[in-house]
Amino acid sequence: MIIEKKLTRGGICRLNPIQVGLCGWGDHDLYERGTVSKQKLAVYAGHFPVVEVDSTYHAIAPAARIEAWCNETPDDFRFVVKAYRELTGHGRLEHAPERSWQQLVAETIASLEPMRKAGKLSAVLFQFPPWYDCNLKHVNYIRKIRQAFMDFTLAIEFRHQSWFMPQYQDRTIHFLQENQLIHVICDEPQAGLTSVPFIPVITHPEQVIVRFHGRNVAGWNNTGQPNWRDVRYAYRYSQAEIDALAHEMKQLVKATKQLTLLFNNNSQGDAQESARLMIDTLGIRFTGLAPKQLTFF
Repeated sequence: MIIEKKLTRGGICRLNPIQVGLCGWGDHDLYERGTVSKQKLAVYAGHFPVVEVDSTYHAIAPAARIEAWCNETPDDFRFVVKAYRELTGHGRLEHAPERSWQQLVAETIASLEPMRKAGKLSAVLFQFPPWYDCNLKHVNYIRKIRQAFMDFTLAIEFRHQSWFMPQYQDRTIHFLQENQLIHVICDEPQAGLTSVPFIPVITHPEQVIVRFHGRNVAGWNNTGQPNWRDVRYAYRYSQAEIDALAHEMKQLVKATKQLTLLFNNNSQGDAQESARLMIDTLGIRFTGLAPKQLTFF
């Protein structure tokens, strides 16, 4: 899939209607020995046209840092930025400053404004915790988020199965549609209440985001182990699995302006290989990347 005509609007990249990237740019096997952290984003942007920013979940990034990321990447590069943990019900870290809701919103907006103005912000990802179940209180809180961030494209990822149980699924999808919220489609282990099914439904008029977490059922809920986070996302997709998923992606891209695919199965370095398989299977050749500084594909 090659798109030569360059058209951009907001966070949508017309140059690459299917964007494929990884979650984070610091921990992948893309870099020559000795590459310092501040150089890695520029190198990453030579391989992928989009990245998910995960560090913003742990702390609201200074606007100057966000602006620097924009300056280090090509015009057609895009970011999906994960919302700060206090905004998604994960609570405040012990060392973090205490801030009111209004302060959290104001600081987040100020932080993201340079990226929004540059047209490089695809969406702000609100990933809710596994205990965030489907109830009126949580629905109203999401409405509150929508109102607070009216100038931003928001993506919602649920991790409690109740949102998609038969009695709630249609209402969940309708709620996201009427509020123009992106339903984050997840491919992940089917491991009980703390996992959600793969539901390839579009809820936003312009964008679709799919996150690939792997299919490690045994490790998904194994939270009692010291290295459970590493085990949780340890999974490499097979060619047969990518073939089946690619078929679904081809259907989705027919009905949206921007399809963003993000691979999060990176505990043991599998994300980039899985992303490469998807790119090859879909027949994508990205244009508008940064000049490559080393051979990867």
